Amino acid sequence: MRSRIFTKLLLVSLLVIAAATAVMDVAITRAWKRSLHQEIETALSQKVRLLATRVESDPSPQLQQIARQAAADAQARVTVIDRNGNVLADSEADPATMDNHASRPEFAAALAGRQGMAVRTSATVGVDFLYIAVPLRHGAVRLAHPLSAIQQATARVRRTLLWSSGLALVVALLLSAIAAQSLAKRLRRIEEFAVRVAGGDLSARIAERSSDEIGKLGSALDTTANRLQQSFQEIQTARQQLETVLNSMQEGVIAVSADRRVRWANGLMGRLTPGGVKLGAPLVETIRDPDFLYAIEEALTTGVARTARATSILAGRSYYITATPMPGSGAVAVLHDVTEIERVEKTRRDFIANVSHELRTPLTSIQGYAETLLDSTRNGTEREFLEIIRKNATRMSRLTEDLLTLARVESGEASFSLQPVTPADLLHDAEQNFREICKTRGLELLVEAESTRPVSADRDAIHQVLANLLDNAVKYGASGGKIIVGARDAGNAVEFYVRDFGAGIASEHLSRLFERFYRVDKARSVESGGTGLGLAIAKHIVRAHGGSVRAESTLGRGATFVFTLPLAT
Repeated sequence: MRSRIFTKLLLVSLLVIAAATAVMDVAITRAWKRSLHQEIETALSQKVRLLATRVESDPSPQLQQIARQAAADAQARVTVIDRNGNVLADSEADPATMDNHASRPEFAAALAGRQGMAVRTSATVGVDFLYIAVPLRHGAVRLAHPLSAIQQATARVRRTLLWSSGLALVVALLLSAIAAQSLAKRLRRIEEFAVRVAGGDLSARIAERSSDEIGKLGSALDTTANRLQQSFQEIQTARQQLETVLNSMQEGVIAVSADRRVRWANGLMGRLTPGGVKLGAPLVETIRDPDFLYAIEEALTTGVARTARATSILAGRSYYITATPMPGSGAVAVLHDVTEIERVEKTRRDFIANVSHELRTPLTSIQGYAETLLDSTRNGTEREFLEIIRKNATRMSRLTEDLLTLARVESGEASFSLQPVTPADLLHDAEQNFREICKTRGLELLVEAESTRPVSADRDAIHQVLANLLDNAVKYGASGGKIIVGARDAGNAVEFYVRDFGAGIASEHLSRLFERFYRVDKARSVESGGTGLGLAIAKHIVRAHGGSVRAESTLGRGATFVFTLPLAT
């Protein structure tokens, strides 16, 4: 790391020094050249004016000597011409052999009466010269100064600049080495910290005390590691608590990833599967029950909780499965062992069915003998007692019939012949049977058949459902004056309803109305001769058809009983 940081710092220093050197070279060279040029131009202008004064004051025969002496004093070449451009004197050449100079820019300006200046390469010596000429009464005089001095001075400046840059580079190397060693040491601690954290050691710390950017970074990383350690400890504690809770459950729990592999299972789940739970393996290698696999697949695919009943996970055991999608991905399934519940429920149903069946014959006999005695008895007290016996025998007969019906529906022994039938036909049958009953009670029976789509139903069974609901409406909603029975569309089903306008039902009773033997007003129910099983029978018949049932009511505004039936396919 040290060599990499040193190399980078050195390269940065080199780039900075090179850029500074280039900028200084361009800027200083130009400024230096401009300054020297201006100094030479000023000095040469003064000298050429002094020379012009001297030439005009001396006689002509001495022009050549004056030119050589002035050239030595000014360290420049001197040339004197007449008005026609002919060279009269020159400090470095024979005037007789020289060309006419009238066309030279500086002489042309001087002959025109003003100072002339030009810079060009001399054809004689091949060096750049600065030419300045001023006018005379009978011509012009010119000084020519070589510009090689400017180039020499510029070269000296450049050499000095290069030496300075070299010295700066040496200093930069030393500073880079020192800075690299310091930075490498601090960054090495950060690197070691990152490696330890990546390896799972959240107790690692940098302990950087500096207040610069690296120090702030180290402090921030230490704070982050501390929070991560606390969060990880909290997660570990929560996970251990959750595992303890799940392992102590009496239900099997298994979690599945989105690719249908086992992610986790509690202890009971491992004991339920003959081969044990294989974490990370496909779910089908652990559990092969098709109903269980279907529930998991539906939960993963649709993202909605699914339920199922499985009987082949463990021989002789039945399980109720609830598969729920997990946030992010995957699903979790909970297996409830319902073997004992189903056994007890079956025993209860069998007991009720057997008892009800056995009671039918003696109750029929009691009812028949009571009616015979009533026909042959004239004593008022005896007739009263016999009438009580007959009524209770009749009520018990109805109760046994309802219990048998409910037991058959709950156990699935009752078979339903599902056929397409229109809602209007079902409502018409119910209306025909209850028209006279409602009339004798002073009730108006109205039919609202809004839906015309046929439903899949057993006509006799649904007739019993409507009869039970209408019987309740007649008994408990007579004070409302009318009853409405109807049907309306509800998506992929048809919703049937029976509405009365009686006293209504309190909200705390609505959730229990469809329980067997549940009565809102027990005294009134016994007086009306009800068995308390009508709504329970209706509920199970509707559920056997694939529908649902509910009750809606507000005190003082009557009650509405609603059930749905699926559309015929």
